[in-house]
Amino acid sequence: MFDVGEGVTESSGSGTSWSARDADREVRAPIRTPYLLSLPALLLFAAVVIVPLAMTVLLSFHDWGQYKGIEPVFILKNWREVFTDSYFGEMFWRTFRIALAVTVLSALFGAPEAYILNRMRSPWRGLFLLVILGPLLISVVARTLGWALLFGGNSGLVNKALVSLGLISSPLPFMFTETGVIVALMHVLMPYMVLAVWAALQRLDPQVENAAVALGAGPFTVLRRIVLPQVMPGILSGAIIVFALAASAFATPAIIGGRRLKVASTLAYDEFLNTLNWPLGAAVAVLLLLALVLIVAGSSRLVERRYAQVFG
Repeated sequence: MFDVGEGVTESSGSGTSWSARDADREVRAPIRTPYLLSLPALLLFAAVVIVPLAMTVLLSFHDWGQYKGIEPVFILKNWREVFTDSYFGEMFWRTFRIALAVTVLSALFGAPEAYILNRMRSPWRGLFLLVILGPLLISVVARTLGWALLFGGNSGLVNKALVSLGLISSPLPFMFTETGVIVALMHVLMPYMVLAVWAALQRLDPQVENAAVALGAGPFTVLRRIVLPQVMPGILSGAIIVFALAASAFATPAIIGGRRLKVASTLAYDEFLNTLNWPLGAAVAVLLLLALVLIVAGSSRLVERRYAQVFG
């Protein structure tokens, strides 16, 4: 009797042990599954993003000569030149000055556009949304060339019409100017601001505005005290997107600004393909990337912290 009981006890203990192991495997399997499924995407991301970036960073520490080409030695000459030469400082200052102007103007014009769009009814809302998002459906090169054809010196259609009508005595300066680059970039990037603000307006309850009006608040007070604080996260999010895209834009500054008005992206392009100084071009590109990452990450962090305190 004792032997039988002991056998049953061991069998029961063995069954309990196997059940615990099976349960542990079932718990671990769902945890591993997302990582296994995302592994191909992570490998692709590393192959097309991480590896090229790492190679560009290493290239920025190499030496270059007109007759000896690129030498794989570790030096700081390129970085020292970028930080000490006022020419590069002027290029980066112009880049971020243009990006800041584009961001501010996009917010000033894009936020009211989004508010008006949100107050429209069908079918006008869909029609005007298509008009606003239309530039995104056309190549950025085609859009920029359109501005060049409209305002390009004596041959621009608008300038020719204004001069022939006697409204202006000389063509409006547009090509190879910061104003021209800012206007063209605003046309390209305005939809991103409108979409960001419009998404924030979707969470706004229109009854709150009606209640404020019923309590005697004027239209300006409603906009300033009710609408603006609630859509400010959308404005700031759109500003981060527009600033990053404007600072890293290449096609529009290259076409409108040309060789007379360089920014960081066109400067890196010239170093790579015109002077063939790849290490110096890599240093410019990496510095631009690092500056954008720091600015965007810091701005996003400040926005999250600010509005977590307000709304959370």
